[in-house]
Amino acid sequence: MAMRLAQMAGRPASPAALACYRRLPEDAPDDYRQLAALLVDDWQQRNIACVGIGGGQGAGKSTLAALLVRAGELLGRRVLALSLDDFYLTRAERSRFAMAVHPLFATRGPPGTHDIARLLEAVRTLKRDGTTPVAVPRFDKGADDRAGQTTVQGPVDTIVVEGWCIGAPAAERGELNSPINALERNEDADGRWRNHINDALAGPYAALHQEFDELLFLAVPDLEAVLRWRTEQEQERPPAQRMTAADLARFIAHYERITRRMIALLPDRAAVVVSLNAGHRVAGLRFGRAQASLGSRPSGRASVLRQQAVYD
Repeated sequence: MAMRLAQMAGRPASPAALACYRRLPEDAPDDYRQLAALLVDDWQQRNIACVGIGGGQGAGKSTLAALLVRAGELLGRRVLALSLDDFYLTRAERSRFAMAVHPLFATRGPPGTHDIARLLEAVRTLKRDGTTPVAVPRFDKGADDRAGQTTVQGPVDTIVVEGWCIGAPAAERGELNSPINALERNEDADGRWRNHINDALAGPYAALHQEFDELLFLAVPDLEAVLRWRTEQEQERPPAQRMTAADLARFIAHYERITRRMIALLPDRAAVVVSLNAGHRVAGLRFGRAQASLGSRPSGRASVLRQQAVYD
């Protein structure tokens, strides 16, 4: 049985990858089962130690990460997945941050609202030491706060770090001057919030990106798809914890600038690019390209920022 994604990438699936794909959970999206089997088989052959997975909200990062862990088990490679979302600052920490820097930092998500130092230390410890236990926080999005922690320990063959802004490059200062949606126009008129976000991307987030051997980018088709997929995710929550349509649109607006920049720039910077269509299927797959440095600030205004804003 041929694997559609292997044909799309122009690289035949190995017998091991094909056997792995067949044994992955059948209730998972078929494209992501194929992708997980192909990726872990490739990491096994090239001994890839750390991978970042970025992409817009609802793109399927968590789904893919879980399948990568299972594919590792089937192929004899221990894959450990860490979610950027679990490293959000606590609600109290974000509240203090919002009072000290800008009110918009009370909302989780944008760079600056994560404990990157803790995530970076976890990654570095797991990479260098197979015996030291590492405490990993767990974040409850319904409660919008941390909910305890778990402990993980090496040895680990491949660490996967997934999160919406993983791989996002910092912008040139001139790109931040003009607001791109109503949230920025009405609540960040002086640009203080978005400049602080950009400084975070250029600093601690760039340091995290340097730990990756490869970046995988799940390329969403547009912001409308992000809003639609994130709305679908919201319906999976208990009714009392769901955002209204208006609240959700405002929430997505916090992510819009960086998401558009990622859509514009990461296809030329990531090692693996998975292009998704509006139906959430894989429409394109570029596999194994040498990636550009993830720590630099590319110049020039991304044309994608000129698209119509979702929240306006």
